[in-house]
Formats: sequence, C-alpha cells, structure tokens
Amino acid sequence: MKYLRILLKTLLGLVGIILLFLAVSLAPVSDTPYRKTDYYAHTRQRLLHLPRPLRPQTGLQAGWAKVNLTPSFTTPTGGYGVRRGEHWKTVSDSIYVRTVVLTNGSTKVALVALDLLITPPTVTEQLKKRLPEIGFQWENVFTGAIHSHNSLGGWAPGLVGGLFAGEFDQRVVDHITNAVLKSITLAQRQLAPAEVGFTQIAAPELVYNRMNNEGEVDGNIRLLKLRKKTGESALLCTYGGHATIFRAADAQYLSRDYPGVLVDQLEKQSGSFALFMAGSVGSTGSKVREEKDVFRTIRNYADSLTNRIVPALPQVKTRPDSTLELLTLPLELREPHPRVVGNWRVRPWLFYSVYGDYPSDLKALRIGQTVLLGTPCDFSGELVPALLRQAGQKGFNLMVTSFNGGYVGYITPDQYYHKQAYETQTMNWFGPENGAYFVEMMKGLLVRL
Repeated sequence: MKYLRILLKTLLGLVGIILLFLAVSLAPVSDTPYRKTDYYAHTRQRLLHLPRPLRPQTGLQAGWAKVNLTPSFTTPTGGYGVRRGEHWKTVSDSIYVRTVVLTNGSTKVALVALDLLITPPTVTEQLKKRLPEIGFQWENVFTGAIHSHNSLGGWAPGLVGGLFAGEFDQRVVDHITNAVLKSITLAQRQLAPAEVGFTQIAAPELVYNRMNNEGEVDGNIRLLKLRKKTGESALLCTYGGHATIFRAADAQYLSRDYPGVLVDQLEKQSGSFALFMAGSVGSTGSKVREEKDVFRTIRNYADSLTNRIVPALPQVKTRPDSTLELLTLPLELREPHPRVVGNWRVRPWLFYSVYGDYPSDLKALRIGQTVLLGTPCDFSGELVPALLRQAGQKGFNLMVTSFNGGYVGYITPDQYYHKQAYETQTMNWFGPENGAYFVEMMKGLLVRL
C-alpha cells in the first residue's frame, strides 16, 4: 500500500504539472472584430500619417545587377519540414540576388529579388543595421523572393525555424546580407535615364486553388519593363504559382525551381536583365504535367510561361516618367494564435520562444503608373481582386508580391479560417480576420499613393 500511495501521489503530481503547463500555455481563440482592436487602431494611425512623397528632381533613372548567392558550403534546404534539415549536395543551378536601383533625384529605391524561399527575417534585421553603410535605409528597400523550396536554408533560429529551414547557421545570414548589399552597390553604379512600361498576360490554366477547387486563382503573369536609352532593358516578372515542382524527396538539389528556368529563358530570348518575385501564392499551386524526369517537368512548366511572355514583349510600350514612391507601413497584428486543438491556441510567450518576435511591414512601391504591394507572408490570390479594383480606380497597374522581409505565415480569405487545411490551420499564426485586415491596409496604401 505504501508504494501504491507513492505512485498515486506521483501520478497526481504529474497531472498537476501538465494542467499547470496547459493553463499557462493555452488560451481560447480571440474573436474580437479586428476593427475593435488596438493593433488595428495603431496601424491605421500609422497609415494616415505616412509621409507624402518628395517632388521629383529628374526623370526616372535605373540600374541593375546580380550577385551569385551560391555559397562555398552546403546548407539545409528551406521549405519542406519533412526533410528534417537535410543538406543539398548538388548545385542544379546557381542562385542569385538580383537588384534594380531606381531614383528620380529625390527618392531612391532598391528593388531586391532573392532566389530564396522567403526574405529571411534574420536577414532583414541585419539589413536594417547595415544598409546605412551604402547610403540606404530599410524604408528605401523593397524585397521579394522566388519561393523555391530547394534554395538555402539555415537562416532561422528556434524550433519553428529549424522545422522549415533546418539547423540555424549564422554564416548563411551573413552571406545573404553581404550579397544583398553588394548587389545594391553594383546596381547603383549603373544608373542611367530609363523609361517604364507594364503588361499582364493571362495564364490561369497553369495554376490551381490548393484550398478550394471552386475558388478563384490569380492567374495573371505581370511584367514591369525598364528600358534605358542605350536599349538595355530589365524585366520584373511576378506570378502566383508555388515554386514546388521539386518535391520533398528532391532535397539533394540546390535550385531556383521553375522561376530559375523562366528567368534564364527570358534573358536569353529577350536580351533583357530579368528578375522574378513570387506573386500571390498563398492559396495557389503550379498545375504541372508530371514527367518521370523532374527536370523535364520544370522545363516544360517554364516553357509554358515563356511561350506566353516572349510574344507579348514587343507590345510593351515604355515611356518616360519621374514618379517614384515607396511607402513602408509597420504592421501590428493580433497576438499569436497558432491553434493546437479546436478553438484553443498557444499563448504568445510560447510562440515567441519557438519562433521569435520579428516585426513586419506592408510596402507599396510606385514606379510610374505601376504599383507593387509587398506582403510579409504567403498572400492569397483570392484576395487580389479587391485590390485590383482599388488600383483601377486610381489608374494604377498592380503587382502583388509575397515575402517582403518579415514572415507571418499564410494570409487567406477569412471564410476559410476554420477549414481543415495546411494553409489555414498549420500556417495561420495570427488568428481570424487577417484577410480583411490586410486588404484594408493595402487599399489604404493605394489611396495614400
């Protein structure tokens, strides 16, 4: 009986410890309407007080450059947690930082496209400290990523970072940061007067809605063209297909996936400098015809995009312009809400301890009559039509991009919040109504422009 009493006390103690841990670790999901929260009020005030753009002093000038980002050491690949930090072994194709620097004499902007899964928040933190070394601030920089799941990992500390980017390696953060700074410096040396143009090409049959077979897709390829008087040109391409043609089993390759083949083909066939940024990929997958050879599958998919883009390029008319604005809106969010079961979510202290606490922004970059809206997330294409309508009222062409330097998970339509899906359960980190919140703030940025 003595041993039984000891066992019973031990079990009761363990149960007490577990209940205490759950009490301090879990909380119910907050259903407070977002417009009645402090985070909304604070962000809206910031939006209303964003500075007005400076008057142009010259016509638009542009310069561009790329820096090889392929390291001399291997890293985990970022993107598939089931790889458990496995390192790539073969360089299928080199990865780069590609940068366009723009100025109109009073405003200067760097547009940075990274051949990475996302713009790592750890890199953003370093850039904020080091950009003044080359005459820039974070508020002068607009970043995006191709979202390849076969590029560098190792840039995120903590448990969550380790799951989708492998074991943290400070060398990776330093390497990416140095390459970004170098690319901006090189691009700035190439500044020359430039004209600007825009077009979009419908390709909805090349993507599908991963969350809802009946849901909308943002299936447009969008192109911003810059052209110097010398005839040199640069093309920025955005599209909403996830760069996940390489599967989780293909961890041995370092690669840009289909965006890399697309960029290489555009440069070869058009003679332009080309860069790619993932568009509104938050609910959209690439619709591919599977081949036995994954490299052939990737080439075929890139060919489908290239064959639509190249014939349209001669019709892209560029014209002189001096308009250049970049707005950076620091974004407050509902406190962390990753759900563990039913309507219960982890408390903020636990989330921050396993992920980290990184600030995030919305960005709006206007180049002539084209506006890029940059988001710190996988942003859903189903939210884009409302933004297109707002942009149309202002006479703007619109390009929505993901992965601008923070990362807050997936932002999807609010009606899917309780849907049992990867995007809405595993990757919804900040609770309900973020679709409406993001759209409202992004519309506000369009109005401020």
